[in-house]
Amino acid sequence: MRFDTVIIGGGLAGMACGIRLAEAGQRCAIVSQGQSAIHFSSGSFDLLGRLPDGTPVTDPVAGIAALAESAPAHPYSVIGAERCARHAETAAELLRSAGIRVAGDSRRNHFRITPMGKAKRTWLTIDGYLTTDDADRLPFKTVCIVNVEGFLDFYPEFIAEEFRKRGVECRFGSFNHPDLEQIRRNPSEMRSANIARVFDRDADLEALAAELHRCSEGCDALILPALIGINRNDSLELLRARVGCPIHLLPTLPPSIPGIRAQQALQHRFRALGGEYFLGDSVLSAETRGSRVERIYTANHGNIPFEAAHFVLATGSFFSKGLLATPDRIVEPVFGADTEFVPSRSEWYTLRFFDRQAYQAFGVKTDPALRVIKEGKALDNLYCAGAGLAGFHPVQEECGAGVSLLSALHVAETILKIEN
Repeated sequence: MRFDTVIIGGGLAGMACGIRLAEAGQRCAIVSQGQSAIHFSSGSFDLLGRLPDGTPVTDPVAGIAALAESAPAHPYSVIGAERCARHAETAAELLRSAGIRVAGDSRRNHFRITPMGKAKRTWLTIDGYLTTDDADRLPFKTVCIVNVEGFLDFYPEFIAEEFRKRGVECRFGSFNHPDLEQIRRNPSEMRSANIARVFDRDADLEALAAELHRCSEGCDALILPALIGINRNDSLELLRARVGCPIHLLPTLPPSIPGIRAQQALQHRFRALGGEYFLGDSVLSAETRGSRVERIYTANHGNIPFEAAHFVLATGSFFSKGLLATPDRIVEPVFGADTEFVPSRSEWYTLRFFDRQAYQAFGVKTDPALRVIKEGKALDNLYCAGAGLAGFHPVQEECGAGVSLLSALHVAETILKIEN
């Protein structure tokens, strides 16, 4: 099978790179072994929330520019501040073109309310999820926090405690529905995705609207767990219209509805552009000639290779097995790329869970064009994008989604310049 570009990995970086290349007319394939980390997304995309020293970032673009001196190995520093600013605008439009309705500004972070009711600094948030411009204030005085009876992945009391710190009066509501009884028989099945499938049906959504209308009396807004709209786009709009009261969603513990919806939307967009998506397949080996990758072989296709002019490694980090840890080194398992890591294993981590962990910055070595380095030399047509890159701490710096999106667009831009 011959393509212009083959992308290994179907997460946020792989999908963004594939969509951008397909938009430009390339014939692309994505090989993905399974669910990506997008399924655990909580409805927002971070660009840069903190500098490496912990300083909060208000203006992500300005913060990225500051990284050049404090963190020269950071992917943003490698890409360059000016390009990052441009790619950030492109990334927001790419998400919207896929049907993911996001709001936000790369020059000013806002706050998205987390499943525990706290305010988290972020860049883009999907429509319907509760946000605020001031971490210490919320846009209402009285709310009703509503949950499904028996749903354990949502914590109204914790949320109310955080809201009351901001001067918000909180009440509680709950609802049930006969069509939930089937999944309620097994507590492990009472998960957000299963509940959302029930409320995808018109009659059940109308019944939910009636229950929420009852809960809304005397309230400025309703706070609802993200249990709607897994396979339809109009659920929230319909509820808001029927109830006549502002409704704000909060993400639940993963797997999350906004993450699943985002993954589905990106896949649909890629396929609509002519891209071929091979789900449930994994790369077993690669053939190179000199400094070029010529073809890869996968588990599902046996001796039928994937050939391309360009290859993109977007397999992620340890979570998705894009990186593997042995007793004395970090390994990239597909191509045997050179990796950045600390030689002494005792320095890879600390026993304090919330500390800045060194291993989170381990990853694949690349040149400024994000071409993968192997045995000290850059491969001409193999690039790395996303969580597998070295030099950044996605959790502490609150930049994981941004690095995935911007590095993917940087790789796509480089490939398109070569082809044009």
